[in-house]
Amino acid sequence: MTESLGKLTPVPLRDIWKSEATDFTPWLAREENLTQLAETLSMNLELESMERPVGPFRADILCKDTDTDNWVLIENQLEKTDHLHLGQLLTYASGLDAVTIVWIADRFTDEHRSTLDWLNRITDTTFRFFGIEVELWRIGESPVAPRFNVVSEPNDWSKAVAKAARAIDDGELSETRLLQRDYWDSFHQVLDEYGGVISGNRTPQPQNWMTYPIGRGGFVLGAIMQIWEGFIRAELYITGKDAKERFRQLEEQKDAIAGDLDFTLDWDPLPGQDCRIAVWKRDVAPDDRDEWRSQHLWLAEKLNKLHGAFSERIKRLP
Repeated sequence: MTESLGKLTPVPLRDIWKSEATDFTPWLAREENLTQLAETLSMNLELESMERPVGPFRADILCKDTDTDNWVLIENQLEKTDHLHLGQLLTYASGLDAVTIVWIADRFTDEHRSTLDWLNRITDTTFRFFGIEVELWRIGESPVAPRFNVVSEPNDWSKAVAKAARAIDDGELSETRLLQRDYWDSFHQVLDEYGGVISGNRTPQPQNWMTYPIGRGGFVLGAIMQIWEGFIRAELYITGKDAKERFRQLEEQKDAIAGDLDFTLDWDPLPGQDCRIAVWKRDVAPDDRDEWRSQHLWLAEKLNKLHGAFSERIKRLP
């Protein structure tokens, strides 16, 4: 007997989010929802701030694309697109040297979709414009599920993403960088298997580190592997002009933080502006695939415990 199938039913956005500023923007800024949007855009997004002043307006969400270190500015609408929001987007673009602008709305009019396509044609790669329609669906009495649909994107964006993926398969990367990519790909599978708060749903990069958001700009969790020096490391990395002061504020809570963990942290203010709080595992071989599972389990455990020890403390910092 064929099993009965459910029927997808659309849900009006205003049934779930009454306000853009107080409902939709905080929802989208949550890690799991920002990750879903990032997958739609073929990016890795890390939240920097909400309601960020840019010229005379306040941008809903400001992120960094961790693959390129470029700014990504997100503007939200719970109705169809209008000229007011288009004007704000152009103001944001004029106020930043290089930026990707993502305009999210319930529905795009033909004129606004055409305008984004035109902007992508006349600007160079320092400015990119995405138009995204957001939908809500449910089956029967199931929880409501969101879906992001791209209606406008930079010229040849899909081709560029596909080319980057093909570069790995075409041997354009060195043997070491290919191994690094495979290392993180395997690690992300273990992260998801571990089932902690940190998701492995990220694009593995051909480099010796990966970063994961912890909920506030200027702070990231990092996983590092060093083939030649024979170590792996899990860390909280602090950046920005206030990094030293934020490091000092956390260091004042050092004893309480130590009580939350079953391993010892290395508190390193680092030369220059940045700071690092880390735990190391030395005398390992990241280039030995037979060791990967034990290394990945160690990293997954340490990163999730660092998240548990620091995330709320970081949010409470002035």
